[in-house]
Amino acid sequence: MNATTRQTIARVAVTLLTLSSTGFATWKVSEGFSSTPYIPTAGDVPTIGHGSTRYEDGRPVRLTDPPITPARAEQLARNLHSEEERRFKASLPGVKLYPGEFDLYLDFTGQYGIGNWRKPKSPRTWLLAGDYVGACDALLQWRFQNRRDCAQPVNWGPRGCRGVWTRQQRRHAACMAMQATETEP
Repeated sequence: MNATTRQTIARVAVTLLTLSSTGFATWKVSEGFSSTPYIPTAGDVPTIGHGSTRYEDGRPVRLTDPPITPARAEQLARNLHSEEERRFKASLPGVKLYPGEFDLYLDFTGQYGIGNWRKPKSPRTWLLAGDYVGACDALLQWRFQNRRDCAQPVNWGPRGCRGVWTRQQRRHAACMAMQATETEP
């Protein structure tokens, strides 16, 4: 691109977007991998694979479930993401997002659930109003786990929730960086 050429980045209707391979890879890295069920932080629910808390048929993961392979973990995560993606798209009628925003907010719903996504004061509230910066800032309000404020160092111990806070900080920074890519017509 030369100095006189300006790249125009446009948001796309949510209904036309899908989770990118980069978004899925980011999810896997954020969640890590466990072949056996475990409870990620105190007060959380049993998780297996790459952050899956239930199976395709809706059964919740239980601590007594048998181990799974990395291939099964990926299959489980992809199936559940497809299901979550449909609900996510339906929650944002008329909204346009950058593909990176789509990945980022779908990652949020994967962590917090579609029920929390639909609550007032979630980023969704601001997206429906067309306030993209407000949606980014709303991410930082989602820093609690089991009534603990994960932004507070007192909650960063071995069974703490520092990862919840650092993940939100990364999401916020990435979201704000995307807002800086906007160009005027």
